[in-house]
Amino acid sequence: MPERSYVWIDARSNVHPIHSTTDGLEGFVDVTFSADGSVDVAAPVAGSLSLTVDHLRSGNRMEDRELQRRIDSRRYPKIEGTLDKIAPSEESENYLVGGRVDFRGVSRHHEDVMNIGSVDDETIRLAGKSTFDIREFGMEPPRILLLKVEPEVEIRVEIFAAKEPEE
Repeated sequence: MPERSYVWIDARSNVHPIHSTTDGLEGFVDVTFSADGSVDVAAPVAGSLSLTVDHLRSGNRMEDRELQRRIDSRRYPKIEGTLDKIAPSEESENYLVGGRVDFRGVSRHHEDVMNIGSVDDETIRLAGKSTFDIREFGMEPPRILLLKVEPEVEIRVEIFAAKEPEE
């Protein structure tokens, strides 16, 4: 459900916070739910997510242009993620998820906690946040005039996916 799924990117600078957001996430998630509504962590899991970099918007055109330049959006038009692990967490409806993040031609394995649950009979929701150091993906933090952006960014996601009908 690309129209309902969002990514928020929050960065800090020496002048002010920088917030970018986008919808239009595309992909799939394949998880199995137990009879009690929890995720069956013993079942196979798969997923793929793709975000078009040009859709990121902060509300400041100069910052957006510099971000696109630093990302090299013509050469690397997408940020992609692949889900390959779900494990139990200490909190109900929260799970340790893991997979690969591909950004700017660099692939890194990443794990963090996500909230996963059913919204209704037709929809599941996955939500979480993680902090990334963009230098690990070969990107130097943007500098715009006197504005210096810190290298660590917080990424939040809220993903809605349609459930497949049970057979």
